[in-house]
Amino acid sequence: MNPVVYFEIPAIELDRACDFYSKVFEATLTRDVVDGYQMAFFESSDESFGATGALVVGDVYIPSHQGCFLYFGVESIDETVARAVESGGSVLYPKKSNGDLGSVAEIQDTEGNRIALHEEKI
Repeated sequence: MNPVVYFEIPAIELDRACDFYSKVFEATLTRDVVDGYQMAFFESSDESFGATGALVVGDVYIPSHQGCFLYFGVESIDETVARAVESGGSVLYPKKSNGDLGSVAEIQDTEGNRIALHEEKI
């Protein structure tokens, strides 16, 4: 069993965050209010590998470069970074090969969070 089953990404403006993540990761997000917090949940599937999570706005959710660091698996780092920049994000760490492990890069989302990208080696 993988140790991580769910994550939450802090947001300041949920509309802006949803727009960014849906464009950059070509993701579908479903909005709801849970315990008084505005949330937008990433699609999930019991048959897929990895964890799912949500974007969350609330007093205890503060975007940051510090703290936990999430890696999003992507088919193409180059294409994902281009969509991130077009959607208001920025590049923090350009694409770098990790040999047999593939490639990685880091971006900043529109909310100020540091997010990592991982592309498997083909």
